[in-house]
Amino acid sequence: MANLIVDIGNTAVKASWSEGMTIGKTFRYQGEHVSSFVCSLVEKEQPEVMVICSSYVISRNDRIIYESICRRLVILDPSNRELLEKENLPSYISYDRAASVIACRHLFKSRPCTIFDLGTTLTVDFIMEDGSYEGGNISLGCRSRIRALNRYSRSLPIVGIPEDPQFIGTDFETSISSGVVSGIMFELNGYLESHPCNIVAVTGGDSNYFAKRMKKPIFAICNLVLMGLALIADNYVQENQ
Repeated sequence: MANLIVDIGNTAVKASWSEGMTIGKTFRYQGEHVSSFVCSLVEKEQPEVMVICSSYVISRNDRIIYESICRRLVILDPSNRELLEKENLPSYISYDRAASVIACRHLFKSRPCTIFDLGTTLTVDFIMEDGSYEGGNISLGCRSRIRALNRYSRSLPIVGIPEDPQFIGTDFETSISSGVVSGIMFELNGYLESHPCNIVAVTGGDSNYFAKRMKKPIFAICNLVLMGLALIADNYVQENQ
């Protein structure tokens, strides 16, 4: 029987059915009725294990709903840090970052790894050769930087992200887009230079945009978080047979 994995992020919800580490079609939702969206996914089949990874604490009412539509429920939210301890990860990191670390430990076993997640936020996490977690950083993502410039100034507009950005802006709008994109590229390449021997995995909504501009070969893995959640679900099945 398949498992259902759900990643409730800052701006959207991503979900997929999985068996082992194999992920099926990805479903995406942006809206306020998250529990209704999740319930719509199980109308034809009840999952063996449902893993809900959430950036916010799941309410008691939603927890009751989720428990009623699956055989076994695993909630990974800020109120539950047990899995982080089990995986030798610090209690302060979010579960989406933890899922990416777990996936990369599996994909790149015995190799040091740098993980970039380029979405609403830009996160970077470092895994050492023995699989231990070295640490990581958080900063604003690309579109968040553009919105912040608009919000905290009186004259800067929200601009689009150009497909072929200039290194140096030549007018008002390209000064903003080039400043943001070039700033992120300096940031990414600085991390790459600090850990030159690491395997590099890139994920998140803006991963393809920035991956092709990096100075070294990388692995662009769009569903890295879901892959980690699939591993968590499969491990739960194995441990509770």
